[in-house]
Amino acid sequence: MDLGRKTRELISNLERIERNQSPTAFACSFGAEDMVILDAIAKNARAIQVFTLDTGRLPEETHALMETARNTYSITIPTYFPDAVAVQTWVEQNGPNGFFKSIAQRRQCCHIRKVEALKRALTGKKSWITGLRREQSAGRQTLEFEAWDEANGLIKINPLVEWTSDDVWVYIKTYGVTYNALHDRGYPSIGCAPCTRAVDPGEDSRAGRWWWESSSKECGLHVVDPLLS
Repeated sequence: MDLGRKTRELISNLERIERNQSPTAFACSFGAEDMVILDAIAKNARAIQVFTLDTGRLPEETHALMETARNTYSITIPTYFPDAVAVQTWVEQNGPNGFFKSIAQRRQCCHIRKVEALKRALTGKKSWITGLRREQSAGRQTLEFEAWDEANGLIKINPLVEWTSDDVWVYIKTYGVTYNALHDRGYPSIGCAPCTRAVDPGEDSRAGRWWWESSSKECGLHVVDPLLS
């Protein structure tokens, strides 16, 4: 990996987005990729708004990293929560862990806790930035650097689309970027606590997401939401 070249490209792309595609926002889930982008934004493109989604079921390690990041970078990171009435209604109808019962119920939970909150966060934006990479899963191999997001009605930008997992971790280690403690316990991909487990060596990096399902390893944030189609 040519870290210097990739870092310069990342910074250049973020500055271009800041200059030409604002108002823009970075959706930060505090995974390894997102910490790379957050570090680059905080040091080079602070006009890019950073926000996060708190589903109400996140691991404590993620909450701890949120506060560490805010303090480290002296940056404001608004948090968007799901609609409390919608969550209460869903739990009353399905139980607190009703997402285990079927893919349909799990998608409903993701829609309420994530997708609806994302739409609120993106209101009024021209573009949004994610930490998606082609290497993350088979379903992401056709990702482009930039594409129209039909579901949300704006441009979606993936500045790390061509980065490998090794690239991400070389950046983190070289620049001393803080990361989620769960990564050191076998969690390459981190979402809600009950819906994420550690993966075994050789498993797909997203095998620990919705681990009881054999397929459908997306929550709706980065695909056409089935509840909206």
